[in-house]
Amino acid sequence: MRKAVCPGSFDPVTNGHLDVFVRASEIFDQVVVGVLINKTKSSLFTVDERIEMLREVVAPYPNVVVDSFHGLLVDYCRENDIPAIVKGLRAVSDFDYELQMAQMNHRLAKVETLFISTNPLYSFLSSSLIKEVVTYGGDITGLVPDSVGERLIERVRGAN
Repeated sequence: MRKAVCPGSFDPVTNGHLDVFVRASEIFDQVVVGVLINKTKSSLFTVDERIEMLREVVAPYPNVVVDSFHGLLVDYCRENDIPAIVKGLRAVSDFDYELQMAQMNHRLAKVETLFISTNPLYSFLSSSLIKEVVTYGGDITGLVPDSVGERLIERVRGAN
């Protein structure tokens, strides 16, 4: 079975993330969306909430599963027999950082990294930007799955 992991914090998941998951699912037999648990980083949604939202939006794709991990991604890959990491690239600036990560991951565990260029419709998207737009009352329709948008608006605007 050809397996890959798409790692990230997904706080929250965007349509750009979803596009990468779906495209990876057309290449691999199984795609694991790996939610990074980072207790030192402040998140809007808990890990459990992010996993719940992700499972909801990937439900139509039977070969996409959601899991969480902490520590080094390559350790997670080794423990779960995952030989490949799939990352979406939005811009050249993403590539600079991701190339270093890919090279380190290969050196540590011979895990390959494959880059998928982001659909131009979503090339400007980031979870941080989405949260900022919602904070100031902007419209995020079409940028995140509808159910995620509803939760995000409730969480951000409900706090104000």
